[in-house]
Amino acid sequence: MSQAAPHASAQAASFGTVAALGIAQIVSWGSLYYAFSFLIAPLMEASGGDKPTVFGAFSLGLLVSGLLSAPIGALIDRRGGRGVMTAGSLAGALLLASLPQVESVVALYAVWAGLGAVMAATLYDPAFAVITRLFSADYRRAITTLTLFGGFASTVFWPLTQFLIAAIGWRHALLVLAVLNLAVCAPVHWWVLRSDSRGARKRSVMPTGSGAFRTALRTPVFYLLTLAFTGNALVFSATQVHLMSMLQAKDLSPASAAAVGAMIGPMQVTGRVLELAFASRLSASTVGILAMAFLPIALWVLSIAGVQWPMLVAFAVIYGIGNGAMTIVRGAIPAELFGRDAYGAINGAMAAPVTVAKAAGPLVAALLFAGLGGYDGTLLVLIVIGAVSTAVFVLSTRASSRGRPATFQ
Repeated sequence: MSQAAPHASAQAASFGTVAALGIAQIVSWGSLYYAFSFLIAPLMEASGGDKPTVFGAFSLGLLVSGLLSAPIGALIDRRGGRGVMTAGSLAGALLLASLPQVESVVALYAVWAGLGAVMAATLYDPAFAVITRLFSADYRRAITTLTLFGGFASTVFWPLTQFLIAAIGWRHALLVLAVLNLAVCAPVHWWVLRSDSRGARKRSVMPTGSGAFRTALRTPVFYLLTLAFTGNALVFSATQVHLMSMLQAKDLSPASAAAVGAMIGPMQVTGRVLELAFASRLSASTVGILAMAFLPIALWVLSIAGVQWPMLVAFAVIYGIGNGAMTIVRGAIPAELFGRDAYGAINGAMAAPVTVAKAAGPLVAALLFAGLGGYDGTLLVLIVIGAVSTAVFVLSTRASSRGRPATFQ
């Protein structure tokens, strides 16, 4: 009994850490990413820019986030995540509070560039790096649990942001979001990650991370994985933004299209629950193959669905489950294949082109739509990219030997 009690206490403490970080992820994703959907028109009026200009500011933020992912990951490897994530939350509060004051396109772009740096310091990638440091054998389960919390960010913040804007106006709504970062995220990151900060000081005398990072960069597996993740992210991002238009192009009413879209969020959570249930039986590589393949399969189902509800439901189920599991694979597989010594730097380096692909996806789909004369051809190209990405992912797992990929000679 004396042994069981400390074990149960450790489990409770571990879950408490992940749960606290999960709540912070809900606020960070909700305020920095999902709230943007309701700010487009107000920011157009405030800055004097048109819709593409405002979208460009958001895309700039994603680009900055991608470019900073690797250096921020390396910083977490060396110093721990406490200071990085706390500073990110404080900066997020300041920048969200300054956003209502923008009066020009230049100011809008400057604020969103700063928010891009905040996203690089507070969203999934730095949180995954911290969790991989804090947990040993259970890091994958902890990542899955964290993404279960994060999956509710849109569910909470889309209606919350809409309510706040309707009740107090968009400027005051942004101040509320800033306060949430200040009152929730910053304290969580400062107090919950104290042990990570202490661990960083103890490990600083053994700087093995940089060597592990250089080793990873010499492996073909690193580049194959990055290419596969980038293609998958581009296809998912393009589909996500254009989905309502794709569905309405099939003669679905806006309400019916929204109903199909509403099924995707719960299916993403379902995918993460399934991954949690089978994590001990399947490697992250195996789950990744399934998740990667689900995306082109889902788009093929959508392409032939017409207005048949069983097919549209099948699309939403396959698409949502695949993306839900993919988020976990992105976080878990660098540690599975390359170890945890330089996880932050390796995962950050992979995240950079993935984040750029997320930013470029909607534009790529718009160009395909214009060039091919509709969404039929667009879907076909996206299916091909998704299938090729799956094949590259399979090749990367074949190229690795029991998690120890060969290096370039």
